[in-house]
Amino acid sequence: MTPPLQQPPNQRRPVPLSRRGFARAAALALTAGAGAGLTPPALASAATRAEAQEYYTRARTLAGDDPVLLTLVKALTPGAVVPRPPAPEPLRIFDNVAMLSVGWVSAMAVLTDEGIALIDALTSPEEAESTIVGGLRTLGADPRKIKYVIVTHGHDDHFGGAQYLADRYGARVLMTPTDWNLATAATSPHAPTRDLDITDGQRLRLGDTTISLHHTPGHTPGTVSPIFPVHTGHTHHKAMLWGGTNPPTTPTALRTYLTSIKTFRTRMHKTAVDVELSNHPNDYGLQRAEQLRDNPHDPNPFILGTHRTQRYMRVMTLMLRGRLAESEERSERRRK
Repeated sequence: MTPPLQQPPNQRRPVPLSRRGFARAAALALTAGAGAGLTPPALASAATRAEAQEYYTRARTLAGDDPVLLTLVKALTPGAVVPRPPAPEPLRIFDNVAMLSVGWVSAMAVLTDEGIALIDALTSPEEAESTIVGGLRTLGADPRKIKYVIVTHGHDDHFGGAQYLADRYGARVLMTPTDWNLATAATSPHAPTRDLDITDGQRLRLGDTTISLHHTPGHTPGTVSPIFPVHTGHTHHKAMLWGGTNPPTTPTALRTYLTSIKTFRTRMHKTAVDVELSNHPNDYGLQRAEQLRDNPHDPNPFILGTHRTQRYMRVMTLMLRGRLAESEERSERRRK
C-alpha cells in the first residue's frame, strides 16, 4: 500500500485552534508583537474571524457529501437567502403526512383517523385555498377534516392561511403566546384571531396520533418544533420539524437559539427521532420529495436514521457557533 503523502514539517497545515487556543494566541501576539504595530482590536477581530471560520469548516467537514447536511450548511452561511424554487405537486411523503408546498415555504398535513393537524398554513388565504385545500383533495384527503393549525412561529409566511381555514372549517389555531403577540404586532392583513396557546412540551392528541410541541426560541421568541409519529404501511418512525431555521443576529438571541438546539437534540434522542422535515427548502427537502415521487419503492429519503438526524443538529450547532462568534465581534466593535 502506498503510504499517504506527508508535508514537510515546515509546510504542514496548522491545526485549527479552539476558542481557548485563539485567546492564548492573541495574548502571546500582544506580548511579543506589539512593536509590529498590530493593535489589540485588530488582533481580536482577526482571531474572532478565524474562530468563526473554524466552526464553519468543521460543519462542512461533518456534513461530508451528504446533500441534506450540505444544504443546511448553505442555508446557515451568512448572507444566504431562501431559494425560490417552483411549487411542487402535493405529495404524501408518508402514509399519514402530506407535503403541501408553494416552493419556498411548505405546510405539512398530519392525517389521522379523527382529522387533520396542519403544521403551518402558508402565506395567504389564496394559498391556503389553492395549495392546502386543493392539495389535500388531490391526495384523497378531505380538507373539511382539518381540526388544528399548528403555527410554528409568528411570521406571515406560516400563519397567512390560518384564519381562512379557521373560518371555513372551524379549525383551531395554535401558537405560543409570545408569537401570538408577534403576529399581532406585525399588522399583517392575514394575522389570525388569537385562539389557543402552545405551552412547552404540550401534547396535541388527534385520533391515534400525538404531536408533541417543543418551545425552541431563536428564529423568533416563540418558535415551536414538533415531534410526531409517521408511518408507511406497518413501518413506523418518529419525525421532527425544526420550526425556524434562519438565525437571529444578536449574541443574546443566538445563545438562546443554541440552547434550543441542545435541548431539542436531547428530546430527539429520547424519542428516537429518525425523520427530518422542514418548512423551508433549507434541507434538500423538495429534492427528496421528487426522489420519492419518482421512485416510490426505494427507501424513503426523509428517513435519515437516528444518527444522521443527530448529525443534522450538530451541523446546525457548529454553524450557529460561527454566527455567534461573528455577532460577538460586531457587538464588540460597536462598543469601542
